Amino acid sequence: MARYIGSVCKLCRREGEKLILKGERCYSEKCAFDRRGYAPGQHGQTLRRRGSEYRNQLREKQKMRRIYGILERQFSNYFKKADKQKGITGENLLRMLECRLDNLVYRLGFSPSRNSARQLVRHGHFTVNQKKNNIPSYQVKPGDIISVREKSRNLEIIHAALKEARGADLPYLRVDKAKLLGELLEWPKRTDIPVLAQEQLVVELYSK
Repeated sequence: MARYIGSVCKLCRREGEKLILKGERCYSEKCAFDRRGYAPGQHGQTLRRRGSEYRNQLREKQKMRRIYGILERQFSNYFKKADKQKGITGENLLRMLECRLDNLVYRLGFSPSRNSARQLVRHGHFTVNQKKNNIPSYQVKPGDIISVREKSRNLEIIHAALKEARGADLPYLRVDKAKLLGELLEWPKRTDIPVLAQEQLVVELYSK
């Protein structure tokens, strides 16, 4: 499967804001965005950001993709599914992305970043409703219990992430750090999702 293997710090610089893609490093003095906040490339420092309608829509779509670590075709498929559901398409899209297993592992504080969460899930360190699940894109539903497998409960990366947990206290999640488990209580509402994105611009882009 295709995947992005370049520097994720360049993605933050390209979007002109911190996307928190490297966990704790993003909060340290080593953060590349803090040191070089201009766009990457030879002409990054002189690049003029034109405010055209299409550019704003494209950049918002790219930002959402990069925050959740989704490639283009997969993101397009999410949009098609969101468009077929009842309700507001943009909010449906964000809800589906937010309810991915790898994202919820990150939100619950079991991983320092989504990339790390994706790797932990792929390596089979988590269960959903007591059944091993190694599919990062698995759609978690309200009432589902996400827990660390018995054999993985001593992993340093998980305990370090819980200790440094910087995630927001989200009303649609419940986490028990002692038992190393969490639960999705309800479908997340747009006002509760801590993602600074204008999903309506993404809808406009795909509706052209």
